Formats: sequence, C-alpha cells, structure tokens
Amino acid sequence: MDTLKSLQVFKAIVEKGSFTKASEQLNMSLAMTSKHLQHLENHVQAKLLHRNNRNLSLTEVGQQYCAEAIQAL
Repeated sequence: MDTLKSLQVFKAIVEKGSFTKASEQLNMSLAMTSKHLQHLENHVQAKLLHRNNRNLSLTEVGQQYCAEAIQAL
C-alpha cells in the first residue's frame, strides 16, 4: 500500500473529523479509507485515532504523527 496516499487519507480524516467525509472528498470507498488508516497504524505500530460510532479524536501518538504528516505533505 502507498504510504504517501495513506498520509493524505489520514490528513483528510483529521481535517474532516470523519471517515465518511474524508472518503467522499477523496472519491474513495469507506473501506479503502479505513484500510489506509490501518496501514499507517501498522507502520507506526500505534493507534493514531480513538474512534467509535459518534466520535473521532487523535491519540497522543496521532497528534505527533499528524503534525509530522502535514509537514511531509
């Protein structure tokens, strides 16, 4: 899986605050959006987001990684 694309997906999820809105913006299926996030979490070996049906928030590692991802992009 393309890590650069996964970073773009992660950034969109954080900016939109939603997997659904990010997937719509990126013209990508919700399942693929989720797979990109899973790829990044496996890559850094840590959870990047706390998520449930109603809320989405960055973990501490996710906050640091997000700042680095934005600079990298």
